[in-house]
Amino acid sequence: MRTKRSRQLFARALQILPGGVDSPVRAFKAVGASPLFIRRAHGARLEDVDGNELIDYVMSWGPLVHGHAPRGLVKALAAAAREGTSYGAPSPLEVDLGERVRRLMPSLERVRFVSSGTEAAMSAVRVARAATGRDKIVKFEGCYHGHADPFLVQAGSGALTLGVPTSPGVTRAAAGDTLLASYNDLDSVHRVFDANRGHVAALIVEPIAGNMGVVPPADGFLRGLRDVCSTESALLIFDEVISGFRAAPGGAQALAGVRPDLTCLGKIIGGGLPVGAYGGRADLMGLVSPEGPVYQAGTLSGNPLAMTAGIWCLDRLKPRLYRDLAALGTRLAAGLAHAAREAGVAMQVNAFGSLLTPFFTDQRVHDYRSATSSNTEHYARFFRGMITRGVYPPPSQFEAWFLSAAHTVNDVEKTITAARKAMREVRVERRS
Repeated sequence: MRTKRSRQLFARALQILPGGVDSPVRAFKAVGASPLFIRRAHGARLEDVDGNELIDYVMSWGPLVHGHAPRGLVKALAAAAREGTSYGAPSPLEVDLGERVRRLMPSLERVRFVSSGTEAAMSAVRVARAATGRDKIVKFEGCYHGHADPFLVQAGSGALTLGVPTSPGVTRAAAGDTLLASYNDLDSVHRVFDANRGHVAALIVEPIAGNMGVVPPADGFLRGLRDVCSTESALLIFDEVISGFRAAPGGAQALAGVRPDLTCLGKIIGGGLPVGAYGGRADLMGLVSPEGPVYQAGTLSGNPLAMTAGIWCLDRLKPRLYRDLAALGTRLAAGLAHAAREAGVAMQVNAFGSLLTPFFTDQRVHDYRSATSSNTEHYARFFRGMITRGVYPPPSQFEAWFLSAAHTVNDVEKTITAARKAMREVRVERRS
């Protein structure tokens, strides 16, 4: 595999970008490799600057449910760009997309578009604090809600990968208002609320955890969270930045039949362009400026390109798409598990529709502690073996793999074949 140009670009990047990248996981540090620099993508394929073509399972970390650069989306974006890329003023597109979001997720009676999932989560928490007059929030070990100060307490995703679950620069005061519970453990939630009765503004959760790897909710877990929050007069916030419109047209909340007070969105509603949103009950969102006193603003919020992409993507979320993606996900998960068994390598594969994560552990993965029992050295070896065979999985044990409408059965079979060979290399390393 040729990597000369990527290595040269990385050397230049190290002189200008912190760590050579603009987001930590891209540096490939967790997998003992040097990052590939991508020059184009189409369908389910990436092509790097050295001309290597790879089957992509990162898919821009989830939003590309229709694949890279689908022809219709590119055409729609080109037409929108000709009319202007940013107005700094209202446009009909914001209204059109907002109505689509509400139709698919009725719990979002009002919605505010922002530019990232981090911005959505921090804004939703601000609304919750204003609505309740309380300061503390509850989050779960291993769940990630962006890099705002209140969330960088035992975070997952990139922070977990780097081994810094709490980040320098986060004040003790900010951390002190964030309370931790264990995902899929309702008893831990009750203990936290009991110890902080009357002080919790909100509980925020990924209804399908995706930032410690894919960890689905246990039966009754989300309903239990709804009941606790209702009893304690705290708000329930679903962070559906990953699961929203990917798990189902109505997100994880539709599958679980649980209605949160506020929801954070991102990913698919921008079709790969920078976008996020938060929304929920009309009375809560009525607190947001200029209707209410809770200030939040953004120059590029609701920009016409992101709104155009969101409209195009949401209009194409059909039942057959979800059936096909789930079938591919089941096939890939089974193939990876079989490849591990053949090689005698300990592995658990968690899958939910079009998302999956192979964990290199012999434990059932159901929370942060079981996820972090995974052998990250084995994953790193596996990752390097897959890259050299033309497959691009996430450069971290603790991330989700994403399928798209552009992936085919042939892509999945090629991936499984590559996995069999990569697993044999993991086995050799384990025995040496």
